[in-house]
Amino acid sequence: MDKNYYNNLTVSSSPHLVTTLDTQKTMLMVLIALVPSFIMSIVVFGARPIALTAVCAISAVFFEWAYNKLMKKPDTVSDLSACVTGVILAMNLPSSFPFWMAIIGTFVSIVVVKCMFGGLGRNIANPAIVGRIVLLLSFTTQMTTWPVTRMDNTDATTGATALGILSEVAKGKQEVSTLPDNLSLFLGTCGGSMGEVSAIAILIGGAFLIWKKIISPIIPVSFIATVFVFSLIYYAIVGGDYNAFNMAIFHVCAGGVMFGAFFCATDYVTSPIMSKGKLIFGIGCGVVTMVIRIWCAYPEGVSFAILFMNMLTPLIDSRVIRSYYCKGGAKKDEK
Repeated sequence: MDKNYYNNLTVSSSPHLVTTLDTQKTMLMVLIALVPSFIMSIVVFGARPIALTAVCAISAVFFEWAYNKLMKKPDTVSDLSACVTGVILAMNLPSSFPFWMAIIGTFVSIVVVKCMFGGLGRNIANPAIVGRIVLLLSFTTQMTTWPVTRMDNTDATTGATALGILSEVAKGKQEVSTLPDNLSLFLGTCGGSMGEVSAIAILIGGAFLIWKKIISPIIPVSFIATVFVFSLIYYAIVGGDYNAFNMAIFHVCAGGVMFGAFFCATDYVTSPIMSKGKLIFGIGCGVVTMVIRIWCAYPEGVSFAILFMNMLTPLIDSRVIRSYYCKGGAKKDEK
């Protein structure tokens, strides 16, 4: 055997790609897919999303560079993963969110969740999701203060999100008729986080990622389908003034379901490897999201659902892999 054979083998952490598509190109594709949502955030909220996104992206890159420099590790900012984390975190924030708070979020995402666990491929949870949850728990008022859209003709500067209005309807404080219509949610004329306001923009970006085979459609489809079916069954049972079909579409388009399904739940490192595992993961995200939305204090549950399923990913992987490759072992042991 050629003595150079073993020299051609490279041992590295995941993700492992066997094509010409490396980490940098993959992250670049994700950034391109985020462009429609970014553009819609500018259309809906004005110029401030540009500044907030820039702050998150630049601070994320800086923190990764500084950590590697301080710990005397190879510079990894060129793979664009830190930039992607910063942009995704920005898309999960209100457009009015203070810059210094956003920088704290990127510090948590990059240094605490990613770098301190060993860098890309070793983090146990999605960095942007953890950053958003930390900001939500630390700065609840700022994270739940939603600027009105430029399409809003009122004199108000802040308003409720679609899910916030639904929460008030569930408490009997408002009528079902006050809910925004599904077309507004689909096109993006309602308030919310910068990246979640327009379902059609998210679908364009998600379709691009699936077309380029950057992500598998299993997780986003199973996530969204579970939210739809869960909502359909729940509101069919509740009845009253609710239209079950309309409410099922409402829950899919409102909040962070679409954005989380395509851009957060599909993270290579923190989602299952096998197709069956991805299906379980997506269904789990959908169920936990709806349980939180309907029965818990928070009107939104996407981030918590993805983080919860991130923690279960190693267990899902081990069970699914065992079911594929160890089917014959049990019978032999019984003999």
